[in-house]
Amino acid sequence: MRNLLRRSFSGIVYILLFISSILFSQYTYLILTSIFGFLCIWEFSKIINLKGFASYIIFALLLFLIIQRQESYPVVLILGITILSGIYFLYQLFTKKVTTFRNDREKLGLTIRYVIFSMTFLILLPFYDNVFHPYLMISILSIIWVNDSFAFLVGKNIGKNKLFVSVSPNKTIEGFLGGLVFALLASLFISKYNTSFSMLNWLVIGFIVSVFGTLGDLIESKFKRQANIKDSGNLMPGHGGILDRLDSLLFVAPFVYLYINFII
Repeated sequence: MRNLLRRSFSGIVYILLFISSILFSQYTYLILTSIFGFLCIWEFSKIINLKGFASYIIFALLLFLIIQRQESYPVVLILGITILSGIYFLYQLFTKKVTTFRNDREKLGLTIRYVIFSMTFLILLPFYDNVFHPYLMISILSIIWVNDSFAFLVGKNIGKNKLFVSVSPNKTIEGFLGGLVFALLASLFISKYNTSFSMLNWLVIGFIVSVFGTLGDLIESKFKRQANIKDSGNLMPGHGGILDRLDSLLFVAPFVYLYINFII
């Protein structure tokens, strides 16, 4: 009971902080997500035992360059690298290949592709047509929170068939499908009030968020399992680390950014 109250409190604080920063201004959103980015780099560096400050410097430089020129060629290049890296992570997940590192250079490259580039698109996601759209970001966050909540509830109550037992033994196929159904229902509801995109586009976004969010969670779980740890950190009591809370969103961000900015 005590752990549940602690988990609920830290979760509510996290959600309120995230939503408040989005609604207050684009600058508070940029500041908060940048802080989250540095914390995710710190936590992931501990998971893979990466030493040094190179990853933090690269993230800081990338923040400056990308925020200044959102429609520049580097964004397209980085998006391509991030999408291809995401596909490769999925290949490693489903083929059950162990991620190995021969030196710190390979660890740094993994951190750049897995955390830094993905975090860049989480930061850029609400900037559509060079305008900050706070309710676009809140809508996407709402879909992923609905998906996670109902995946947990459905899986806990009726889940019997394991989804990916070698990486995350608690996830079930029933929970995944439950999260997907409610994520699509949330997308339908959002489409009635957020007319930035059509109902069909919101359903596609909901599908991307649900499916790729679950896959992102599994990928981070694989890294933690290889490192023989349960959580990426302890900054959020009852939840683990910031990376544990953002793993789904980080993996989703570049794919949703691609759909919104290049397909729609």
